[in-house]
Parts: sequence; structure tokens; C-alpha cells
Amino acid sequence: MLSIKDLDVHYDDVQVLHGVTMEVRATEIVTIVGANGAGKTTLLKTITSIHRSSKGQIWFEGERIDHLSPHHIVDRGLIRIPEGRKIFPTMSVLENLELGSYLPKAKALRSESMGKVFDLFPRLRERTRQLAGTLSGGEQQMLAIGRGLMTLPRLLMLDEPSLGIAPLLVREIFRTIREVNHQGTTLLLVEQNVFNALDMAHRGYVLENGKIVLQGEAHDLLGNEYIKESYLGI
Repeated sequence: MLSIKDLDVHYDDVQVLHGVTMEVRATEIVTIVGANGAGKTTLLKTITSIHRSSKGQIWFEGERIDHLSPHHIVDRGLIRIPEGRKIFPTMSVLENLELGSYLPKAKALRSESMGKVFDLFPRLRERTRQLAGTLSGGEQQMLAIGRGLMTLPRLLMLDEPSLGIAPLLVREIFRTIREVNHQGTTLLLVEQNVFNALDMAHRGYVLENGKIVLQGEAHDLLGNEYIKESYLGI
């Protein structure tokens, strides 16, 4: 579904990604794990053309997309939920969700999509008129995911969904991510919580200093001695 081939990315003279090659197949959960500064967020931003690559190719459902503008990529159903949630704090929960369905095909199914989001996140149904900025961190993450789902994504990319969230709500967020996948949405997950990410993923990639250093089935990576020592503290 998504294929990245030999991707290099620079910030001015500093190279951040080095020859990254990876793929995401339809209906999978694929996770990218790594420490802060490894290049995970840069990779997601490059996939969605917020940053431009200096080398390599990005293909989505058989079409090369690395030359497209961000809004054209969104229109194709490739959606990124950014790190830090980036909700609109002075707008209501309902208004934030409605903004997710601004494309014509999504707008036509807004009511149906809203119902599905509220089924996934009952807390949002209770807070439709509440200003988004007054929600807790976990509730804001629910809203960010819900807004992404309102676009009718074919592939949803989540950047650090557990960051800054209370442990109880982290479990709920991960449960919901799994349910979204069970309903048919393909997921690419960037996450520092290595155990939770690999525990629910089908496959994983380990990104260090801008390079893919390990890849494989998620359960195999969980049992990898390097992963245990470097990321799980075992």
C-alpha cells in the first residue's frame, strides 16, 4: 500500500534520513520505533510532503506521491495525526471533528463517520460542545484520532499517540487504535512505547540515527536481544 525506497532527507546541510526503505501492506499495523531524534517524525512529515526528500521515492497504492502537495496526499486518503495532537483549542470538540470531514467525499458521510467516532470514543460524545483546549491530554489525543478518522483515511499515520498521556488513558488509546485496524484501516505508528507498539503491530522497523537498523515481524522484534537490552531494559 505504501512503499518507500532509498529515502534521503536533509535539513539544510544536515542529513536526517539515510536511505530509508520500508513498506506498509494493506490492513497491517506497522510500527516505527526508535529514540528521540532518530528521524521518526521527519519520516512521517516527508511521506506527507511537509518536508521534501533529497533522494528516493514514495509510492502510495501504485502512484508515486513524493512530488505531490500535502493536500493532494490527504485527498488520496493518506492521513497523518501529528505529535502533540495539534487540535484547535478555541473550537469545540464537534467543530474539530467537522473540520476533519472538509473533503467532499468525507463531508457526504459526515454523520455516519461522526457516529463511528463517538462509538470509539464515548467521552467525545459527552463533550461535543466543550472547548477542545479544556480537555485532558488523553481526551485531546482521542479528538485528534477522531478528527483523522473523519477524513475517511485509507492509511492513518499516528505520531507518538501515547506521549504525555496518563497510563490509564494510554491503554484506552492503544485499545482504540487496535479496533480502528480491525475495522479495516491500515495504520503506520510511530511510538516510543516500544513494548505496546510492537505488541499490537504486525511488523516493525527500528530507526536509529536516520537509518533502518532492524526490521521484521513484530513478535520476533519483541524477542530480539538488542531490542530487549536497548529499548525494553531487559
